[in-house]
Amino acid sequence: MKRKEEKTNVMRILEQKKAVFLSHDYTHAATTNGEEVARVLGQDPNRVFKTLVTQGASKQYHVFMVPVCRELHLKKAAAAVGEKNIAMIPQKDLLPLTGYIHGGCSPIGMKKVFHTVIDATAQSFDTIIFSAGKIGYQVELSLEELKKALVFTLQDITE
Repeated sequence: MKRKEEKTNVMRILEQKKAVFLSHDYTHAATTNGEEVARVLGQDPNRVFKTLVTQGASKQYHVFMVPVCRELHLKKAAAAVGEKNIAMIPQKDLLPLTGYIHGGCSPIGMKKVFHTVIDATAQSFDTIIFSAGKIGYQVELSLEELKKALVFTLQDITE
């Protein structure tokens, strides 16, 4: 008997916005390591993105999406959002701020809408893959479809 596919809030939001997407499930090997997620899904780690939440010198929060195999360049990221500098928020602050836990954070469906920047390398792919808001679930869609559910800019923000 086939198990019923679980839908996350991210998937529901994408459906509500009529965005075309694919969902991926890797619950059989749940991990919060992005490169391991890419490997389990059989995907290029440059196409699988992680969601990072930062706070700038202005005390404003900013969301960045970068490939799981790359690191956020803090100076480039700060410049991309007009901040003097930025820092990653403490992991304990992630759930109260976004509604998501570490390893299951998605730019879609956060408690508040934050400025989101996606690394420009995303333009190299027809689709990108990122967290569906719960560990074990990812969504895949084009940047054009993502625009239906998320306001973002594209910048060079990785090392």
